[in-house]
Amino acid sequence: MPINPAFQLENPLPAIAPKQEQILQGAIRIFLKEGYARTSMDRVSASAGVSKQTIYSHFQDKEGLFKALIERLTLACFQSIFSIEKLQGEPAILLRQVAEIYLTKVADNPDYLALLRLIITESQNFPELAKLYNQTVVQRGRQILSYYFASHPELAISDPEAMAHIFFGSLVSYVIVEEILHGKELTSLSRDRLLDSLINMVMSQGKRI
Repeated sequence: MPINPAFQLENPLPAIAPKQEQILQGAIRIFLKEGYARTSMDRVSASAGVSKQTIYSHFQDKEGLFKALIERLTLACFQSIFSIEKLQGEPAILLRQVAEIYLTKVADNPDYLALLRLIITESQNFPELAKLYNQTVVQRGRQILSYYFASHPELAISDPEAMAHIFFGSLVSYVIVEEILHGKELTSLSRDRLLDSLINMVMSQGKRI
């Protein structure tokens, strides 16, 4: 993936009609709590305060509604995590800031955890939604960090994209293991230990010269 210096960290959510927003807001809690299979259009209709026919007229069917909901939640998740206009600053401080933003917005937010769990659960039936999350959050985060690493030659990172993948992938893995696979109920790894090790790994590259 080529590194694009003009890469935008924040794109506005696509505009939608007020009635569509009302339907999506009514559907959020039900889909996140019940999953796709157990969510009925009757419950969505009651939650949104509109008729089923109104839902069908805007989203065609349950699958169309689900796809629209996940797309909007994913884009909103991305904007919440990467709200910094430009990554700049001393590497050790900046990297910890980026990591803590991600962990705070994801690991400490039940809605984001529910979204991630739902995407993983439904990835076989809706692979395009898993790809959307991957592209919108994981790959964009990796590209942002890739450009930052490449812009700091003092770090002496030979492969900025691979290092960005290791750094950001470790954060995603941490959230999945600790929060979704119940890792914190077993032998939990503290966030500080993880971040200290990740940042030391990045910073140590320049010290080897």
